[in-house]
Amino acid sequence: MIDVNELLEIAIKETENLMDDEIFLVKDLFKGYEWNRIPRNDRLLLGTLFLNYVNKTNGKILAIEKTSSGQQKYKVIL
Repeated sequence: MIDVNELLEIAIKETENLMDDEIFLVKDLFKGYEWNRIPRNDRLLLGTLFLNYVNKTNGKILAIEKTSSGQQKYKVIL
């Protein structure tokens, strides 16, 4: 299984394919079957690491509201 830090790098790289004003969840950065193969505890950790990355870089991604199921939404800002 892939390490959580490797998953974070994959997610960060995948954000390069997003367009301005696009809203997404971390799970949207992975194919459905890839996301489902990641153990739940690793998905939770990945979400935390991605949020920390977004908050520290102050780059082109902004954390916005959470979904009703508690997933963090993000918006691309260029």
